[in-house]
Amino acid sequence: LGAALTRKRIITPSEVITKLLNMEESKDCRDALAKSLYSSTFDWIVSRINIKLDTGKKGSGLFIAILDIYGFEQFTRNSFEQLCINYANERLQQQFTRHLFTLEQQEYEAEGIDWTKVEFIDNQECVDAIEAMP
Repeated sequence: LGAALTRKRIITPSEVITKLLNMEESKDCRDALAKSLYSSTFDWIVSRINIKLDTGKKGSGLFIAILDIYGFEQFTRNSFEQLCINYANERLQQQFTRHLFTLEQQEYEAEGIDWTKVEFIDNQECVDAIEAMP
């Protein structure tokens, strides 16, 4: 593993050349390996859950879905990378929601301002589920 992360093999028709990678290149290899492991693990977990949810009927409609706040993405197959993107977007949306709705409404209540409470969808439970320790 150490050699795979710190060396690059170049195979030509006449020889095999081994080149040492610099620190930045080695970090890139490490990060690519980690991303691949997480992605494969994510795919495996989703496939196992889908197998458990399978009722034996074609197109049962049961699936796992975690969407970003706007639901723009609709892919045939989502990846671990997309989950991370959606999670980051949801965390940003939670910050925005907290400051725009929650804190402002608490301030209005504290100051006795006459206003109409704004109801909003709070996906905090979904964020908490992703952040929870296994």
